[in-house]
Amino acid sequence: MSLVFNSSSQKLKRQYLRNHATDAERILWSRLKGRQLLGYKFRRQHGIGVFVVDFYCPQTKLVIEIDGTTHWAEAESEYDRRRQEYIELYNINFLRFTNSDVYNNLDGVLMIIAGALKKTTTTPWSEPLK
Repeated sequence: MSLVFNSSSQKLKRQYLRNHATDAERILWSRLKGRQLLGYKFRRQHGIGVFVVDFYCPQTKLVIEIDGTTHWAEAESEYDRRRQEYIELYNINFLRFTNSDVYNNLDGVLMIIAGALKKTTTTPWSEPLK
């Protein structure tokens, strides 16, 4: 694995975040783990550069972030924007959902994720599937 992903210096941080996941993260993880969604493997609390993302599908280079109310503050929103721009430099796509989205519309969240997975799937000889 390259130095960009899951650096050993972040191991304790990633473990802490996994062990202290929000309820919304636990709910979504229960539906992503074990290749339950269209057979895609997801990792949770995955390091990318100096950042740790909630969920990452390496096959499609898709990040999923679950944002709680703390992300609505202006300073946090700006941090999230810069963080996302940095990660997108690695040709990684982002999906963001709120805790409320997961609590109140989990099936809709999963449908959006499934659509993104299908859209970003590539083979060595083709463009992304539509």
